Amino acid sequence: MSDIIQLLPESVANQIAAGEVVQRPASAVKELMENAIDAGANKIQLILKDAGKVLIQVIDNGCGMSVSDARMCFERHATSKVRKAEDLFAIRTMGFRGEAMASIAAIAQVEMKTRRYEDELGTLIEIEGATITKQEPVATPQGTSICIKNLFFNTPARRNFLKSNPAEMRHIIDEFQRVSLANPAISFSLHHDGMEIFRLPSSALKQRIVHLFGNNYNERLIPVEEDTTIINLKGFIGKPQFAKKTRGEQFFFVNNRFIRDNYLNHAINKAYEDLLSDDNFPFYVLFIDIDPAKIDVNVHPTKTEIKYLDEKSIYAIIHSAVKRSLGRFNISPTIDFDQETAFSGMISPKNLDEIIPPSISFNPDFNPFADEKSDKGSGSSGFRGTETGFGGKETGFSGIETGFRSSNGSGHQPVAKNWGSLYEISKEKPAEQVKMELPGNGPDDKYAPIQKQLMQLHNKYIISQIKSGLMLIDQQAAHERILYERFSINLEDRKGASQQSLFPQTVTLSPNDYELAKSLLDDIKSLGFEVREFGKNTLVIEGIPVDLGSNQINETQLFEHLIEGFKNSQQELKLDKRDALARSMAKNSAIKSGVVLGQQEMNMLIEQLFACKAPNFSISGRPVIQTMSLTEIDRKFDK
Repeated sequence: MSDIIQLLPESVANQIAAGEVVQRPASAVKELMENAIDAGANKIQLILKDAGKVLIQVIDNGCGMSVSDARMCFERHATSKVRKAEDLFAIRTMGFRGEAMASIAAIAQVEMKTRRYEDELGTLIEIEGATITKQEPVATPQGTSICIKNLFFNTPARRNFLKSNPAEMRHIIDEFQRVSLANPAISFSLHHDGMEIFRLPSSALKQRIVHLFGNNYNERLIPVEEDTTIINLKGFIGKPQFAKKTRGEQFFFVNNRFIRDNYLNHAINKAYEDLLSDDNFPFYVLFIDIDPAKIDVNVHPTKTEIKYLDEKSIYAIIHSAVKRSLGRFNISPTIDFDQETAFSGMISPKNLDEIIPPSISFNPDFNPFADEKSDKGSGSSGFRGTETGFGGKETGFSGIETGFRSSNGSGHQPVAKNWGSLYEISKEKPAEQVKMELPGNGPDDKYAPIQKQLMQLHNKYIISQIKSGLMLIDQQAAHERILYERFSINLEDRKGASQQSLFPQTVTLSPNDYELAKSLLDDIKSLGFEVREFGKNTLVIEGIPVDLGSNQINETQLFEHLIEGFKNSQQELKLDKRDALARSMAKNSAIKSGVVLGQQEMNMLIEQLFACKAPNFSISGRPVIQTMSLTEIDRKFDK
């Protein structure tokens, strides 16, 4: 039998390696930008077409390459960063394996122009599928320009797995943000399909964060700094009130390399544990500077995982530093019972001479039982307050006028009349009975009839009498279920009714959220929103769903929460796009616990709930309705 083990051809080996290194266009963007940083560039441009599927071009003004280096950089395991094994324990560059350029060249059409400062002419190299098709001198500026065209052109199966352009663009923006955050001293720009997405000048870290995420982040940041013999920690964390329900704005950098580390992330979440609920995630951009000999970055092909020599000490340092920053800037509560410093700035000082103490004057001759005619001109009402709060003359009782008058009033007020009606018990008609059945039960079932006279418990639950006892309904969960099924139908039928806004509102999103909103625009319009694009990362909301027209809502906040809730549903529950959108819309627009409801509103809510397909369970899977039989109630009274 002949031998069956043989070496793979170089082109096949490169394509296999490309599967690990280049998973999507964002992977190629990351590798090229890191190479530009290692080349010492202080200006980097990223140009894209069709979210990197057609073109990825990175232009830098770094050191450039010689003719032989330009040819050698496309060979596997060819690198300028590592010479011997010991160098792996002193790595401070972004790349060091020498696999990226060879992998990219194996699955794309690559054109590279490069020139060193001391050379008059540069070098042009064209490669297609790991085969060099052209190499010649060329006039080009100092630095390197690399064009990657038609990514995965020779691996169509891999190309078919790519997502839509907005989805791939979001991944590219994620990588762009990480690289630019780690290097605020470098100027970056990003263009997509001829449109400028980012233009980031060289700046300090705080300005870089504001340029990337928006001007409103300027007031959200808290500085963190800690120097120890183990690590040096610096960066910014976000104020608790601006925490979001989705992950994505948490950045750890070790020696300027972006990493993912759930263990260190737990240290920060624990520092916020008394300030945030478990489903909220704070913003942070933290940089750890550590001796390269105490870490191992050669763990994963993407280099986003690191092994530490003393992980527990690093955890403790990060936790204590974040906790102290929260306390130092009056974010966490103090223990001083004499004065709460976090609220001291809300009290405006006032001179003692300007303070007027409240006073009350009254008429001792006032007789509430005197006839109105006989009392005319005899005096004013019983009390007269300067700043007592009794400014009006009508109470909540109809047909009754009080004897209170305001401090700036003049003349006599009418004497209270019909005072005797205060002690009359109003005769109300008995509550009407309406038959409302739970799904799957007949008209004679123990759950029907339900009384129309309902009661609200702590402005949170609705209590209704049923034939077998009583029924409690969670008003927020019930309304979420109603809206969820209604929005799901609108998304299927594409017939969501809209109510035009008198004054259209603009909403400015982060570039990542803006790309997401553009991909959802058709479905968002199906819900009843009237939205159109308006300039850079900005949308105009001209109408909202008609179901929400009666609510006092902020269109901008509602839209932002809709996008945030959609991301949360897709991350945590892996839901279908339309299902996640309907769920997010229902949760953000439903009435909340603590809202007072009238009898008509409660009856309408119950009627709409029992018309749903699944009234018994909320969109989160929790029960909406709980019943208690008379037998259970009697048992509690030992009957």
